[in-house]
Amino acid sequence: MELKGMIDFFETLLNSSDVFLKAAQWTLALTVISIFIAVFIGLFFAFLKISNIKPLEWIANAYIYLVRGTPLIVQIFIFYYGLTEIWMINAFWSAALGLAFHNGAYIAEIFRGSIQSIGKGQSEAGRSLGMNRATTMRRIILPQALRRAMPPLGNQFIIGLKDSSLAAFIGVAELFGVSTTKGANTFDYMTWLLVGAIWYLILVFIVTLLMNVVEKKMAASD
Repeated sequence: MELKGMIDFFETLLNSSDVFLKAAQWTLALTVISIFIAVFIGLFFAFLKISNIKPLEWIANAYIYLVRGTPLIVQIFIFYYGLTEIWMINAFWSAALGLAFHNGAYIAEIFRGSIQSIGKGQSEAGRSLGMNRATTMRRIILPQALRRAMPPLGNQFIIGLKDSSLAAFIGVAELFGVSTTKGANTFDYMTWLLVGAIWYLILVFIVTLLMNVVEKKMAASD
């Protein structure tokens, strides 16, 4: 029976590959878009934190505390129900913006730590070449900080990919949403949740390989 059960499971996995491949594409799209937006949010608030201007630091700290202090699912629901009161926006973009808002806080801390890890001598070297603070940051500090930020950014991308499963609760047909729908239709939640888990593992494996390639290339360029 156990062998037959395994055979049946792999048949289900293969036969449902078309549906789950489409769901995986939605999951990746949701993750890529949200992390892309979150990078800009994170960079903005990272600059506020290192600005040495107290009101700006307070704003950044308040944003980070708000994100860390409230559940992600609550943030997604607020974006979904709150934004639809202002203008027509679908579930996918509500989830993408909610995830971007959430990930931005953690990426802000990643960038802050990376920027502050660059020695002050680098800034002084830029000044000695006649660069102002903004030019020094753009040409000297940020390129080095980005290299140091790549490993934690890669980890945050993987976290964001898994967190995207919460978009199912507002109707996005990503991997978790399709898994639970299939489970509800067949009354066999365990099988379909395991199928969804395998697809998540595949995506994480691919992303991890890509991040390793990027990190090696950046290390070689040094």
